[in-house]
Amino acid sequence: MLEARDAVKKLHTYRPPLAGRTGLRLDFNESTIGCSPRVLAELRSLDAESLARYPEREPVEKLVARFLGLDPAQVLLTNGVDEAIHLLCSTYLEPGDEALIVVPTFAMYAIFALAEGARVIEVPAGDNFVFPTRQLLAQISPRTRLIAVANPNNPTGAAVAGNVLTQIAQAAPQAAVLVDEAYFEFHGETVIDRTRQIENLFVARTFSKAYGLAGLRIGILAGDARQMAMVRRVASPYSVNVAALAILPAAIHDQEYVNGYVAQVRRNRERLQLELGSLALHYWPSHANFVLVRIGLGHAEFVRALRDRGILVRDRHFDPGCEGCVRLTVGTDEHTQTLILAMRDVINQIGLRTGLRRPFPNEVQS
Repeated sequence: MLEARDAVKKLHTYRPPLAGRTGLRLDFNESTIGCSPRVLAELRSLDAESLARYPEREPVEKLVARFLGLDPAQVLLTNGVDEAIHLLCSTYLEPGDEALIVVPTFAMYAIFALAEGARVIEVPAGDNFVFPTRQLLAQISPRTRLIAVANPNNPTGAAVAGNVLTQIAQAAPQAAVLVDEAYFEFHGETVIDRTRQIENLFVARTFSKAYGLAGLRIGILAGDARQMAMVRRVASPYSVNVAALAILPAAIHDQEYVNGYVAQVRRNRERLQLELGSLALHYWPSHANFVLVRIGLGHAEFVRALRDRGILVRDRHFDPGCEGCVRLTVGTDEHTQTLILAMRDVINQIGLRTGLRRPFPNEVQS
């Protein structure tokens, strides 16, 4: 009888709660306004002949490389950041190797590493989700073959200094060090230029967030040219579809649209954090397009009550160290105002009854 590999049998299925997402979607960190009108125009221009062809990504990769200030040999377009992670695991991990991740973080690092038969070592973040540099470095061994760091991190919004990421890569030259910069535009700091000098450093980017292209699944993996040649050996030549490749130049060229949206999000991130503080809710200052807030015992009812008001947010209660926490995506001025008014209403309605404002033991209030 046919059976899956033991490593696959042991995996927990990752099923994001995508069904029935009707309303203001502030649950998956998507753009709340969508893509540039120029992108839509390019999409509408596709004809039957275009769709009948196999996709050719090299010309677009050259454009992306120029945009990033890199050599084309350093850049691979991928089917979202998920494929970038998968490719690194397939390229560098053997059964029994070790992969290091700092938790809480994006679930797919562990899933793809475990699927290769690797051992995943989780290093807990420090107090207030401070990056545990010393503890991570202490876990590096000759068997360490992958280290994945989201910067900024999801779901916390915390960021790591570039010199720390360089230190990690230099401490583990035998390991692929992935810096996932999915939320780069909202943070503004990158180590992508260091991929020229540090052979084992890789950077992933996505067009899902700031560019509003989550549905087209297009991302970037960048690294040392010699290492990227190895990664290309396990990559499908057709994983990025024709539509995504056709619209990407328009998306990149319309930086005015992207920058305008990013500026709104950054402004509203501060506005939302001030509001959370005024409501006596503990939150963590974010460098991304979302804010993690500790609601406490009423976290599930808080999420349900906002859904009843047409607003979707993400319950992160089951992430390590995130007990009672909810993640709120930040959007435009209008969307942020809608969220703030709804939160005030929810807290007035259920706060006293559920202990919504009661902190966890030893919790510091904002």
